[in-house]
Amino acid sequence: QIIFYEDRNFQGRSWECMSDCADFSSHLSRCHSFRVESGCFMAYDRPNYMGNQYFMRRGDYADYMSMWGWSDYIKSCRMIPQHRGQFRIRVYERENFQGQSHELMDDCDNFQDRFRMSDCQSCNVMDGHWLMYEQPHYRGRMMYFRPGEYRNFRDMGWSGSRFMSMRRITDSCY
Repeated sequence: QIIFYEDRNFQGRSWECMSDCADFSSHLSRCHSFRVESGCFMAYDRPNYMGNQYFMRRGDYADYMSMWGWSDYIKSCRMIPQHRGQFRIRVYERENFQGQSHELMDDCDNFQDRFRMSDCQSCNVMDGHWLMYEQPHYRGRMMYFRPGEYRNFRDMGWSGSRFMSMRRITDSCY
């Protein structure tokens, strides 16, 4: 469960959400703060789960725009279901599952150091939910991946140069 507020510090009109929302515009004209009461969510600065993303876990976010460095409001959000079981993903160096590939079942803080792989441009998530980051050691902009095939990250709105690290979204995130 997450509660969005129009103004900073949990002021103004509010709207409660308990699932995915592709476009906030019918609920609030803007969003400056929110409170995650349970679960984990991804926030997006464009409708339909596109644009910059940020992982949100339980807690208060009184002024997320200055905290994350965003210049625009949250426009959509996606609930991340809790996953129990194994994690498995295959990452590929180039689009359309081309180039060097590696299967992972755990976090990877640096693709270059671990695999001598300078980029990751497509993936197949077999089990679990994952976050990929544009810099090593889980820093920089991130993107959320749930089970499925991802042939080209640019088709999902990714405008970053590359992904360099990734981690599982585990029970400890909740």
